[in-house]
Amino acid sequence: MDAIRFRDPAGAIRDGRLHDDHVHFGEDAYDLDQVDVLAPCEPSKIVCVGRNYAEHADERGEDIPDRPLLFLKPPNAVASHGSTVTLPADKRIEHEAELAVVIDRQCKDVAPEDAEDVIRGYTCLNDISNRDDQDREQNWVRGKAFDGAAPVGPAIAESVPEDAGIELRVNGEVRQSSTIGKFIFDVPTLIAEVTEYMTLQPGDIISTGTPEGVGPLEGGDHVEVDVEGLATLEHDCRRAE
Repeated sequence: MDAIRFRDPAGAIRDGRLHDDHVHFGEDAYDLDQVDVLAPCEPSKIVCVGRNYAEHADERGEDIPDRPLLFLKPPNAVASHGSTVTLPADKRIEHEAELAVVIDRQCKDVAPEDAEDVIRGYTCLNDISNRDDQDREQNWVRGKAFDGAAPVGPAIAESVPEDAGIELRVNGEVRQSSTIGKFIFDVPTLIAEVTEYMTLQPGDIISTGTPEGVGPLEGGDHVEVDVEGLATLEHDCRRAE
């Protein structure tokens, strides 16, 4: 069973287990729709990887990087499974389905061969992007760090298939479909690169990049991010007025 954080019907925040759309805590079990699902971890930062699929770099008209292209999303960007994300008004907002790696302990200078030792598990993330401002600014604060720009969850699994499929659907329509086997830089390489420059804390996330097929989001859209072997992340969208 996967690890899940939730608020039970009495309002208490619990660390439970998710199995077959039922949330378990002690001897209690709830249907998933009986509880408020929370983000599965509380990251001090989300380290995102740009252009980790060649096809996505191509659709954006950009070169494949010779080392992982990194940027940050702050805690205010975190949104939970089942939430409604407010999209900035009058901007082109796009979805990006990604596999997220959750860090288990404080770590620095992790060698690739030791990367598994610092991983708590894996979950789904939508790297929602404001393209109008992303394409104008260097550090992508407006483009990537707005409130709710990183829906994540719903649960953390201990492992993921080596060539897991990754798919994103908007209102039931498949927009992105690929596999993590197409990564340019694999997870151990990403952990080693990130921890060469910064200390990661328990609950921090490395979001591993998105495949081709990114496209626009609008108010009223329902989004599903599905990584093989993981519980499906779902959220809705509304436009700011």
